[in-house]
Amino acid sequence: MDFVKQLGPLLAAEAAAEAHGVGVEPAELEQAVWLRLLERTRDTGPPPHPARWLRWAVRAEVRGARRRARREVPYDPVAGGPPSGPEPRPAEHAVLAAETRRTLRAAVRRLPGRCPALLAAMLSRSDPTYREIAGQLGMSQGSLGPVRSRCLGCLRRMLTAEVAAPEPWGKER
Repeated sequence: MDFVKQLGPLLAAEAAAEAHGVGVEPAELEQAVWLRLLERTRDTGPPPHPARWLRWAVRAEVRGARRRARREVPYDPVAGGPPSGPEPRPAEHAVLAAETRRTLRAAVRRLPGRCPALLAAMLSRSDPTYREIAGQLGMSQGSLGPVRSRCLGCLRRMLTAEVAAPEPWGKER
């Protein structure tokens, strides 16, 4: 196709000028415009003014990329929190918080030894003191800190294993 030789440098320049403003790679933008040109040529034939059409197509692709970027919410698995983006509505926030509490309490119940009772007491809504927890569990107040630390380490390892990211290329661990 003669269009490639004729319009290649113009498309590269237009794509380079427009792409970075919307966070798109210039090569992706070029590829999208070439695809649009092939579809148009197949359907209605070549455009009467190829250079003008090419500029219009680049700007149309940029507008589409801008619209998609407004709707997409980036996911960051390293951040450990919800993805950045619009704040959830109050009802969504309440449901997410309840689900988080349910998941945490279920994980605490699966811990070994005295850990479920100790962490359940510490997560209690009544917010008991160390003295009250020690009396309730029949432990010395001085041993609560080290036991709590071991229990939290065990909980951390358990939750890390449950929510670990899959291996590259979709291989399971």
